Amino acid sequence: MTAPSAGAVAAFLVPALPRARVAWLRLLLAVFAVLDATLLTNHVLPHVHVPEFWRPTLLGRLLHLPAPTALTAGLALAAMVLGVLLVLVPRTRYLAGWLSSLGYLAWVLWSMGFGYVAHDHMAIVVAAVVLLTAGRADFDDLRPSRRAGWALRCVQVATVMTYCGSAVSKWVRSGTPWAWANGAVTVWAVTRRGSALGDWVGRFPQFLVVVQWVVLVFEFCAPVALWLRGRWLALAVGAVLLFHLSTYLTLGIHFLPTVVCWAAFLPLERLPRPRGVLTPAAARRDPSRAPAAG
Repeated sequence: MTAPSAGAVAAFLVPALPRARVAWLRLLLAVFAVLDATLLTNHVLPHVHVPEFWRPTLLGRLLHLPAPTALTAGLALAAMVLGVLLVLVPRTRYLAGWLSSLGYLAWVLWSMGFGYVAHDHMAIVVAAVVLLTAGRADFDDLRPSRRAGWALRCVQVATVMTYCGSAVSKWVRSGTPWAWANGAVTVWAVTRRGSALGDWVGRFPQFLVVVQWVVLVFEFCAPVALWLRGRWLALAVGAVLLFHLSTYLTLGIHFLPTVVCWAAFLPLERLPRPRGVLTPAAARRDPSRAPAAG
């Protein structure tokens, strides 16, 4: 077996992908950031009066992020909302990305410092940072760009490694992968969380053991998605969405921050420009006449 060439490795790690996909992903993440801050991690503002309970995560300590106050938390939320509005205007689209990303990054770090560190936010935090490096991007810009490709690949890698990391964690905490897969983790989770579907499925513990094996294999094999294309990739993404839908219906676990990041795998550039979004006159470009990707 011959080793891959340096060019092949570079093409894999830094592919040339349409700038429009970055524009769409920025819009999706900007909208989700506001929804996350107001619906899922909405405990930041109620906790600003107890800064002594905030324990910053490693990233928060490295960034020297102070504990939130009513003012700083309000500014972060305002920045995310403003980011959604400014992304509709071409001249402020890149600024919108900075406002949304920095506001959301601070908000998530504050949220995780007040208690449970949710690993479902890993990929979206990576996306908030790396999409800033992709440069300007418009919804109709189909020109390939390696800057865009690098940012999107980083999001893709962080997304699949979320699952792989979860599998390794199961391995470490249980001693062996099969100890977790043959255990009663899902039965316990169904009993503790409860739902109509979960209570019914809980009557079949042997079936849940099979499900645990399927989940473990899926998590270890998640990086394979980086090499899939076309229908196989669509099938993989569909399977992931079905998996998360089933965990939500049975256990109430949604993993929405990670699910959103699977959009980095999809050809978002094929979507029509959203109505009401302004596009510069030169934005609709023909990739066949485009300059070299960069």
